[in-house]
Amino acid sequence: MALAKPVKTRRRGATLEHAIINVAWKKLHEHGYTNLTMEMIATAANTSRSVLARRWESKPMLVLAALQHQLAKHPRHVPDMGDVRSELLEYLNRLSVFAPIFSTVNALLENEAFRKKFASPAELRMALRAGQPDNLDLIYERAAIRGEIDPNKINPAIQTLLRDLLRHHVMMHRCAPPESLRIAWVDTVFLPLVRPAGQPTRA
Repeated sequence: MALAKPVKTRRRGATLEHAIINVAWKKLHEHGYTNLTMEMIATAANTSRSVLARRWESKPMLVLAALQHQLAKHPRHVPDMGDVRSELLEYLNRLSVFAPIFSTVNALLENEAFRKKFASPAELRMALRAGQPDNLDLIYERAAIRGEIDPNKINPAIQTLLRDLLRHHVMMHRCAPPESLRIAWVDTVFLPLVRPAGQPTRA
């Protein structure tokens, strides 16, 4: 007696999108952004180019979706922990988990074709947040209310200092910074710059 052939289940909606996004992420690492094509992704995902086009208007937007999917695997929100130092260290701890993803982001931002859509780290970061509040801004707001920092000292360069230090470390060393370095960034670099006048620094 001949065995019946298995019936293929047609993927739809979120199931199909997740499959495509996972394939896009895999192919991005295998081939790099320049050699990545929508046709390649469609073939590997067992779907059509038109299916991709209905969901993502271009290759950069599909890559953006793949990045967002990877970031969503780990919680990024830092809760109110009662003091700014603890929150900043927790922020850096959580950010360090994404070191492999940041390596990919750095490579993308060095790609001329990708920069036509997202010209700077700030533009890409805003797109990745998709309207969600910035974790650092929330930490600063709570710290200002508690009187731990002077909000007038948070200029554009200082605002992103910790994030920029971590991103640069990942770019140069291809790994997350060690805990001792993250603590040094907070205690000896960042907090002395933003403490209210007359407030003692951490010993």
